[in-house]
Amino acid sequence: MRHTALCLCLCALIAGCGAPAKETPVETVVEVVPEIVKPDLGKIKAEIQALETAWAEADNARDTNTLLGFYGDDAISMSNNAPSVVGKEALTKEIESNMAERVAGNTVVYTTLEVFGNEEVATEIGTSTTKDATGKIVSTGKYMAVWERRNGKYVCIRDIYNSDTKE
Repeated sequence: MRHTALCLCLCALIAGCGAPAKETPVETVVEVVPEIVKPDLGKIKAEIQALETAWAEADNARDTNTLLGFYGDDAISMSNNAPSVVGKEALTKEIESNMAERVAGNTVVYTTLEVFGNEEVATEIGTSTTKDATGKIVSTGKYMAVWERRNGKYVCIRDIYNSDTKE
């Protein structure tokens, strides 16, 4: 009987050693590194310069409605020697007042010097040059504008500008 019990234990031991071990699943960790896409600042600058060119055309035509279309409804404008202007209603009054004070025949050109930011929000640094009817430069200035893409196009949400001429 001992011999039989020993044989059974030996058979069980051999059978247990021959059974494949259960595999523990190995979890694979994949590190996802986000792709850093740098904005095409040259393209953004060209797009904003096109807006500034259209802005100058509207400004020179004394077209208040077109000028207002370049601004977001929540825009804030900070001009030379004046309090900030907030929102479209206040901007309308400011633009109309500026138009009434302009010398007939004067025209302005806006030049985008630099932009930084991305396709959604870009800050522009630029200059303005105003000429009289003969083409003589009568004033120059500088500005910064923050443009935000809304509904597929940039609108100005903040701007600040001043004249280079001493008062």
